[in-house]
Amino acid sequence: MSRYYSYLRSAETILEQYRGTEPFAGWLKRYFIQHKKFGSGDRKQVSRLCYSYFRCGHLLSSGSAEERILLGIFLCSYEPDPVLAEFKPEWDQAILLPVEEKIKMAGLTPSISQIFPFGLQRSTGAEDQRFVLSHLQQPELFLRIRPGCEDKVTGILQKALITYRQVSRTCLALPNSTKVDTVLEPDSMTVIQDLSSQRIAELLPFADIKKPLMVWDCCAGSGGKSLLIHDNYPDVLLTATDRRDNILFNLLQRFRTAGIQNYKAFAADVSKPLARSPGMFDLVIADVPCSGSGTWGRTPEQLVYFGQQKVAEYHALQLEIAVNAAKYIKRGGHLLYITCSVFRMENEEVVEELIQRTGLQLQKSTLLAGYSEKADSLFAALLQNPL
Repeated sequence: MSRYYSYLRSAETILEQYRGTEPFAGWLKRYFIQHKKFGSGDRKQVSRLCYSYFRCGHLLSSGSAEERILLGIFLCSYEPDPVLAEFKPEWDQAILLPVEEKIKMAGLTPSISQIFPFGLQRSTGAEDQRFVLSHLQQPELFLRIRPGCEDKVTGILQKALITYRQVSRTCLALPNSTKVDTVLEPDSMTVIQDLSSQRIAELLPFADIKKPLMVWDCCAGSGGKSLLIHDNYPDVLLTATDRRDNILFNLLQRFRTAGIQNYKAFAADVSKPLARSPGMFDLVIADVPCSGSGTWGRTPEQLVYFGQQKVAEYHALQLEIAVNAAKYIKRGGHLLYITCSVFRMENEEVVEELIQRTGLQLQKSTLLAGYSEKADSLFAALLQNPL
């Protein structure tokens, strides 16, 4: 029995046991800890086969796990593959073909939408077939270079022989598996932040600042958007909240490393009336919980396991958070509503209802469609509280 046959059988066993109730990466890590027969090379190969299976979404959904794994390898790979060479040599010989031609060769052209098989209406910019096909590739790792560190960071990467692509003076793209923390301390000179998330700064409405901005990051998570705001407006007076104490602990550590000192941080569940007032703000950032459908290139198991009925639940939660957060915006101040979803129900439809319930005025909205840059896709809307 060849080792490639063994890899295929191991991947099938893993896929049979995984139920989609938690992120696959963490589940698989624990599986390998429990099954110590897998060496590092084995783990890499078996993981690749599993992720190839997920990236097909519901393509060939009636096929066996083996058929779907092999299809995933064929569609996702662009160099000869030993597993395909053994089980599907005709596909291995055609591995360099464009993905559209591979799909035709596999007889799947009419059902290409089954990679992303959700019937919900998508936001403008995500209807493109390129968005669907982008799930066949792992997005890149993006670094945001902090102010004044541009030349130093690129010099360190070049000295360490780490390959990168310069997207802009302050943004670098690297292969997703790059271990940048071996040469760069996270949050000191650089921040690991997806390209579309970095582009949120383009929506900020403040051009001529006369006094320090009062900003509340009301669903701050581990603080990525707060770090972005600080680096664009160093005198900002930040308030950061999240309902999860463990996440706030991570935020405090990141702020310490980044040298951010002038801030407040406390636990708050903004989906409910707040027990304490966070203050009144020039800008409230509501990066709300969502389906994450704009990031499923990084977690392709969601293409198989996500239940679209959850989107309505997210919609209700998002609306409550945004409505509650809007109460703390100064006259003339702004709300920046953000999701990493591509579904209209979580994006434009929330914004429409938010306007009706609060009287906020929409300034601009956009889907930051990152798939052409091997990045995530995010939705953002900037609204203003009338003077």
